[in-house]
Amino acid sequence: MSNDIVPMTEKDITEAVRLARAEHTFIAIEGGATKRAIGRSMQAPRTLSMRAMTGVTLYEPAELVLGAYAGTPVAEVEKTLAARGQMLPFEPADLRPLMHSEGEPTLGGMVASHFSGPRRIMAGALRDSLIGVRLVNGRGESVMSGGRVVKNVTGLDLARLMAGSWGTLGVMTELTFKVLPRPETSLSLALIGLDDHKAVKAMAMALGSPYEVSGAAHLPVGIDRVATTLLRLEGFENSVRIRASKLQTLLQDLARADVVEEATSIALWQQIRDARWLAEPRNEAVWRLSVPADHAPALLAAISAKRPIRYVLDWGGGLIWLATASASLAGSDLIRAETAKARGHAMLVRASEGTRGMAGVFEPPSEPLLRLSDGIKKSFDPDRVFNPGRMYAGM
Repeated sequence: MSNDIVPMTEKDITEAVRLARAEHTFIAIEGGATKRAIGRSMQAPRTLSMRAMTGVTLYEPAELVLGAYAGTPVAEVEKTLAARGQMLPFEPADLRPLMHSEGEPTLGGMVASHFSGPRRIMAGALRDSLIGVRLVNGRGESVMSGGRVVKNVTGLDLARLMAGSWGTLGVMTELTFKVLPRPETSLSLALIGLDDHKAVKAMAMALGSPYEVSGAAHLPVGIDRVATTLLRLEGFENSVRIRASKLQTLLQDLARADVVEEATSIALWQQIRDARWLAEPRNEAVWRLSVPADHAPALLAAISAKRPIRYVLDWGGGLIWLATASASLAGSDLIRAETAKARGHAMLVRASEGTRGMAGVFEPPSEPLLRLSDGIKKSFDPDRVFNPGRMYAGM
């Protein structure tokens, strides 16, 4: 007999949660199971799968608003938006190649993990596009936060709180987003041969320019045959070409900037978005480091001086995807210590179950932050029914 709970309606979820609470048992929440191996191991006898709660519930293209059930595949939503020349602004990642997982990424899993893609530097993070949430809390109560129009911001902070909660606060049932028009064209400029310091400088110059750069990433030697710094420009064809030319002039003292046309550019940014260069070898651990961009080169130099690594820089250097050997708990002591010195934080995205349990996955919180997080958990899920211990032991 399957231990899966597969609700068809929100009422089914409230009943399942109330039963789990009465029986003093736990529930693991799951969408498409593509990120099942991210986080600490959970001891939950039942899995609540949202795979049956799918479909777009609201779409008003003129208002740039879309709502859908949490189990809806991201690909279905993107197809619906593309048919009207629109998109999710934050460029949601597909981590199946990196995690070697199957299934379909869902809206609920996308929000719960809060991984924003390269366009974050221009369009903001996922939470900035999330304007409404319906959820079932740990008391088995239905809660609605936010609204169905961009101007209605009532309860918006609660909606934002669900972004990055990893299913520990409630079962999201319906989500509403503001969307944006899809750019008419897209291309990139490729700067060849820059080291990390010069690449971060070039990306900072581009991002600080008036030329509306929507992606800035660096692929060092070891990822590509030669170090390549990519700058993406999107919009109307004439505007993109003019901005590209002006950006080439701006950066000419650092390196020649060659144009990468649309088809190749799109493929490159998908690989950057999904960290696909680090998918193999699969026995390597993969970290996701968030740091002030100008601290990235020194951080990488400090880590690489003591441990072999491969890495990709995104967000102008503010996001680092880093792969290293699994030995010594995936270098957790070194990586966390050096990231802290750089005023950043580190997340262990891929590692064995044992390493995740011993090294931890998410940035260890300070004592005040831990108390705050525990208080939020108690207010949403007083009996700790949902995803027990996935983020931190005891939570």
